[in-house]
Amino acid sequence: MKEEKDTYWTTEISPTTFAKGLGLKELWQKKYLIWLFIKRDITVQYKQTIFGMGWYFISPLFTMFMYIVVFGRIAGIPTDDIPQPVFYLSGICLWEYFSTCLTEAAGTFQTNASLFGKVYFPRLVMPVSKVISKLFRFTLQLGTFIIVYLIFVWKGVHLRPNAYLLLFPVLIFMIQCLALGLGLIISSLTTKYRDLINFFGVFVSLWMYATPIVYPLSYVTNPTLHMIMLFNPMTAIIESFKYGAYGAGEFSWTSLGYSAIIIIVLLFIGIAMFNRKQKYFIDTI
Repeated sequence: MKEEKDTYWTTEISPTTFAKGLGLKELWQKKYLIWLFIKRDITVQYKQTIFGMGWYFISPLFTMFMYIVVFGRIAGIPTDDIPQPVFYLSGICLWEYFSTCLTEAAGTFQTNASLFGKVYFPRLVMPVSKVISKLFRFTLQLGTFIIVYLIFVWKGVHLRPNAYLLLFPVLIFMIQCLALGLGLIISSLTTKYRDLINFFGVFVSLWMYATPIVYPLSYVTNPTLHMIMLFNPMTAIIESFKYGAYGAGEFSWTSLGYSAIIIIVLLFIGIAMFNRKQKYFIDTI
């Protein structure tokens, strides 16, 4: 009789826990995989399209003109004496990046169900790669804002960029973390309760109007409503960028610090929920 050989496992896959660092070490080890998914996402977006990257310029400009007509001309909402195209584009670029990253992160389990069921890799790779890949689109749209900004400067409009504009990379990082954290929470919840995805779409739309995108924060004169809006972590981010870009709006280190704390808490909660849910993902999906 042949002797039975002992079987040795070289790799053991176990659920990620808080004690293991939320899987961040494993995520860092698979950074090459993140880069591969980033390149794939950017490449796929241009296949079988007529205008290609042109859509990234058309979208914010079309939205800007719509805001000018509806909120500027019809509603007559002021823009802190800032040219309407500049004012609206600054908010549109930041909000579109945030909402796109949030939507992609929120659909992680649903859109990658077939892939997750076939091969193992750190699940956080997918939402992280989505958030980073959307930077390419955001950069192009930001370029549109800069061109429009410079056109008005050339025309003699007095815009006052200042040192607070140096916080721009920090603000973008805060947007990424907020979208990732909240997106992971929503993704974890919609895995079991799928009808919540319908509420999510409405929630994002309403959130935009609770953020000073189409109106300045100074337009909200009611003290109670003004305070409620400051509880929105995106408010301080949007206002800080506007203040640094053209010297209008409200800037507060306290509000920005509050937003940072909320974002950190949501990010940790999101990662913890995501890692816990992935253990039962295949069974519930």
